[in-house]
Amino acid sequence: MSIRDLLPAEATGTFLGRLRVPGRRAPVPVLVTGNAVHDVSDIDPTVSGILETPDLPRRLDEVRTRPADWAVDDVSTPAAAAPGSADAPVLLAPIDLQVIKACGVTFAGSMVERLIEERCDGDPARAQSVRAELAEAVTADLTAIVPGSAEAARLKEALIAKGWWSQYLEVGIGPDPEVFTKGPVLSAVGSGDAVGIPAFSQWSNPEPELVLVVDSTGTIHGVTMGNDVNLRDIEGRSALLLGMAKDNNRSTAIGPLIRLFDETFGLEDARSLELRLTVTGDDGCKLTGVNSVGSLSRGFEDLVSAAHGRHHQYPDGFVLFTGTLFAPTEDRDAAGLGFTHHLGDVVMIANDHLGALRNTVGRSEDLPAWDYGIRTLFADIGAGQR
Repeated sequence: MSIRDLLPAEATGTFLGRLRVPGRRAPVPVLVTGNAVHDVSDIDPTVSGILETPDLPRRLDEVRTRPADWAVDDVSTPAAAAPGSADAPVLLAPIDLQVIKACGVTFAGSMVERLIEERCDGDPARAQSVRAELAEAVTADLTAIVPGSAEAARLKEALIAKGWWSQYLEVGIGPDPEVFTKGPVLSAVGSGDAVGIPAFSQWSNPEPELVLVVDSTGTIHGVTMGNDVNLRDIEGRSALLLGMAKDNNRSTAIGPLIRLFDETFGLEDARSLELRLTVTGDDGCKLTGVNSVGSLSRGFEDLVSAAHGRHHQYPDGFVLFTGTLFAPTEDRDAAGLGFTHHLGDVVMIANDHLGALRNTVGRSEDLPAWDYGIRTLFADIGAGQR
């Protein structure tokens, strides 16, 4: 299939992406505008470098006046680029040298689910009873609590007295958010590709998130969507196993494109986005949900400043997953066990302004290994410039 079904419904806007192009060793950064796909590697061979370009809007306006290098229908998804489509450009994740960072526990609902995972030691069979106990213990409206406020401090004292305090409540309503590294540079997969669940996990779920695209100065240039694939049983055993729960082969999906801020779409528009999630399984399971970005407990600027500043720099920029409101609790395999992924699940995260991030769930150990790193990228860019 072409990428047309993955693109935003609106024809206007400024969208950056990356393609694997036959005959070109290095991935090609592109500008997608309407039905036209333009090679913008003459601005910079990396998306990271393009976002650092002075006067970028003018440079992209100049690109729009050129003939298109490809039409949208010429570009395939990775799933369609199996044998027989070797001549078609293939969509990749829209980032390259940016560090992949993520914030967790940024919504009251996700904070509650993290606490449940911890209390039941990652055992899904105990989740239902723990959820009921927590509802009885916490009578305050957690969605109304401002993190770091005096009210949050009073709630912390009350929960400690009841024996319900947790590191998840600390980052959920405390002064500092959770910020972690979701995956290494260049490890993300794009829309149409497979995401992976390791064989050692029995309780996993998707996490649909808005992803901020930030340059080396800490300026947010645009947004895209991400699936922060999560292993709930692993993180539930110990928060110190976060890396094992979050960073595995093909555990980060980003795409389909970066929507840059311009006169048609800005930062304020991004604050009110709703990301629709649909999971469709071979067993007839259909899970739906919505991540309402407007319900974030902390502002975008607060999250970015927690990751970047005088205390930490990112010379090539970074992307920042902003967390999710959605946490599936519906039973799938047996009563009381909640939702977990099956192999073959199709995960769709969609928004009319950003397009669709579509991925099929496979086994991390059986999917193609990640083998395209920074050294290979630099070698390929160098070969193309000689």
